[in-house]
Amino acid sequence: MIVAGCDVGSLTTKAVILDNTKIISYALIKSSFNPDQSASEVMEKALKQAGLAMNDIRLCVGTGYGRERIPFVKKTVSEIACHAKGAYWLLPSARTIIDVGGQDCKAIRLDIKGNVIKFMTNDKCASGTGRFLEVMAKLLNLELEELGKLSSQARNAITLAATCTAWSQAEVIVHMNSNTSKADLAAGINDAMAARVSILVKAVALEKDVCMTGGVAKNIGVVAAMEKHLDVPIRRLRVDPQIIGALGAAVFAKEKMEGK
Repeated sequence: MIVAGCDVGSLTTKAVILDNTKIISYALIKSSFNPDQSASEVMEKALKQAGLAMNDIRLCVGTGYGRERIPFVKKTVSEIACHAKGAYWLLPSARTIIDVGGQDCKAIRLDIKGNVIKFMTNDKCASGTGRFLEVMAKLLNLELEELGKLSSQARNAITLAATCTAWSQAEVIVHMNSNTSKADLAAGINDAMAARVSILVKAVALEKDVCMTGGVAKNIGVVAAMEKHLDVPIRRLRVDPQIIGALGAAVFAKEKMEGK
């Protein structure tokens, strides 16, 4: 039984095609201003990789901020439920999910059956989101992916006192003018991000095992800093953490077809 999930996020759009217990393909693209177009483009890409056509998909579930605009889905589910479902499907021991996307951050706690029992979100301030890292990388004239790698080379990481992205920028500029190394700046930026997200995570009463989803989970500097602030190991998922929402949507589609 072949099903699919499509996650139209603010910055990226993802699709996952699932065949019973196996991911047979997935795709990820940058979101355009048109959610309909983004969804169609990413699904076409995933279908092509799998050698399938849209009529081979029994059911597709949509999620993400643009889920109501996806033309080919018959059911939509919230991002919180989908990230929980996808992470639990990959890691049944997961009890706390940290999802840091481009425009928001979510901390989700699950019970032993994978049901969401508590969650907290931050979608009002950029400081705990991927947008914060994007702004800082641009300021340092770095690619976003370089922030994580540079952290491991830091010798004297800076400390950012400000909790606002704009004021943090000003602090970083002061350090740049003092010839602080980019590695020390990157480590400080990643640590500041992790410190803000950890406050949200602690508010849901963190429980092991802990895993991260979303694009920021690819930043090894933030993940390492999160482990330090939370004093727990963060379990790595066996697939791209950025597709977990779409994966969860596909699992919901599978369960719907099975009558669960």
